[in-house]
Amino acid sequence: MPLKKTISFWGVFSIAAGAMISSGIFILPGYAYAKTGPSLFLSYLVAGILGLVGILSVIELSTAMPKAGGDFYFINKAFGPALGTMSGILGWVALSLKSSFAVFGITEIIHLFTGSDMLLTGLALCLFFVLLNIGGVKEAVVFQIILVSGLLALMLIYIVFGLPSLEMSRYTPFLKGGVNDVFVTSGFIFISFGGLLNVANISEEVKNPRRNLPLGIILSVIVVTLFYTAITFVITGTLEGDRFAASLTPVADSARNVMGEPGYYIILAASLLAFITTANAGVMSASRYPLSLSRDRLMPSFLGRLSGRGETPVWAVIFTGLIIFISLLLPLELLVKAASTVILTSYVLTNIALIILRESGLTNYRPSFRAPFYPYLQILCIFLFSFFIADMGKDAMEISLALIFLSFCLYIIYGRKEKQRESALLHLLKKITDSRLTRNLLEDELREVLILRDEIEQDGFDDLVKRAPILDWDSPCSFGEMLERTADLIVGETGMERKGIIEGYVKRQEEANTAVSPFLAIPHIVTEGEKGMFLIIIRSRGGIFFTEEQSAVKAVFLLGGTADNRNLHLKALASIATIAGTESFNRRWLEAANETELKNLLLLNERKRG
Repeated sequence: MPLKKTISFWGVFSIAAGAMISSGIFILPGYAYAKTGPSLFLSYLVAGILGLVGILSVIELSTAMPKAGGDFYFINKAFGPALGTMSGILGWVALSLKSSFAVFGITEIIHLFTGSDMLLTGLALCLFFVLLNIGGVKEAVVFQIILVSGLLALMLIYIVFGLPSLEMSRYTPFLKGGVNDVFVTSGFIFISFGGLLNVANISEEVKNPRRNLPLGIILSVIVVTLFYTAITFVITGTLEGDRFAASLTPVADSARNVMGEPGYYIILAASLLAFITTANAGVMSASRYPLSLSRDRLMPSFLGRLSGRGETPVWAVIFTGLIIFISLLLPLELLVKAASTVILTSYVLTNIALIILRESGLTNYRPSFRAPFYPYLQILCIFLFSFFIADMGKDAMEISLALIFLSFCLYIIYGRKEKQRESALLHLLKKITDSRLTRNLLEDELREVLILRDEIEQDGFDDLVKRAPILDWDSPCSFGEMLERTADLIVGETGMERKGIIEGYVKRQEEANTAVSPFLAIPHIVTEGEKGMFLIIIRSRGGIFFTEEQSAVKAVFLLGGTADNRNLHLKALASIATIAGTESFNRRWLEAANETELKNLLLLNERKRG
């Protein structure tokens, strides 16, 4: 059952921006400043540019396959269920860890004013976000848009008041540890841009994903990168270096220097809004991983059930909230490194997946946005993100390896049982080795994704085409020879005698020529029985001669149905005539490379349905 499309362009922007603006700017700069010094704002700028470069591949895949689970779905379809399961578990934990980072920030602020127990506060917050997301996506997105608007306004106030107060002496020595430290620190703070994966996870719920996904994501990266760079530049110029490096609330401390107590409270309010938007977006998007894993029968089925007024994956949301709460027990720096490592791994796998999908020759891989500079951009991302992963350290790598082992065990328990699967990697191998490796299961699945993406309403004729066998002949033949070659297929569909089938079509042809044009023929008969309908599609490049005088017909739709299915019979005749009547039909029919493209021509068209 598909999820409801309720998320607009501003919803996409707010989910992405809200997921990025949080602890990455309100807590992390102090840790990062200790590593690189006054050039910190360059590290944020570099991280933002890398985030934009890395997300281009995710955007392409999201517009080609706007499905819940985002990078899990892409990687699963590119590499197969084993690596897909690993990606799904890693992504689920990564976004949960990032959300936990945000919940930690909220508990810090509440503890600052109330002295409350941070763990109990964290539990209460996790329950709040779980209940909000169970209530429905539409409500959660409206909540997100309002909070992100307020957050950006407060941050802009801080920047405007902070710029005139800069002390340039605080920017020296500028490159304390050299250019290398700038890039290494970019990897450390890359978690700040990990929220970009959030939007890919909820792409199934986006209205008009062909437009809203690319525009919403790209605009959010640009806006957030500019804000991050400006804010860290202002902090550096308005806060003493030693105090900056030791602070868990550097923006608030800087605002107090610039605007006094009102500024301090403005930024505390902004940071609270930021943490709330990140946690909310994190629960919403992270929960789509178990939902998608469950749909592919890689996790227990109850995680994929939609329930409640908002038709949300209730159990997936609950378990996501539980992971976020457990993550609060991890040390803060380890939490950051572990989340960044897993997010970087997802980017590496996503870029490899894009290369495999493009090279596989899949007809139904049709993104509305294509990442530029292929494949050089993807290869660059793979090497850069791999370098950052290696720099994260032993502890973060151990957590990732433990999650990979857990994912493998889960695949052995669930995923290995399901045999009816194909991957783009298999299609790529087919392309360069043996054409018998695949049965076009992935092509069929991707076509269904395109139908959902473009909101093409399906009717009875579409169902008929999906079931229809397609025969592709090169040599010419007569009308009688065509019947001899297809009669056994019709026997299998109807149970009628072979002789009766041939006689029925011959009689129909004698009554009136079923070749409705020199290119198209629609032989059709009424068959015995009840509630029966079949269609056999034939492309004959050499042509089929229905009469001695007529040109050889290239497209034949052999149709039959019982008397009680008259409406569908007539609708099928009308639909075929409508599709074949388009200006480009004859050319596209002959140029179609395979059976999949022929079915696409019939299913992915804009004829009137209903």
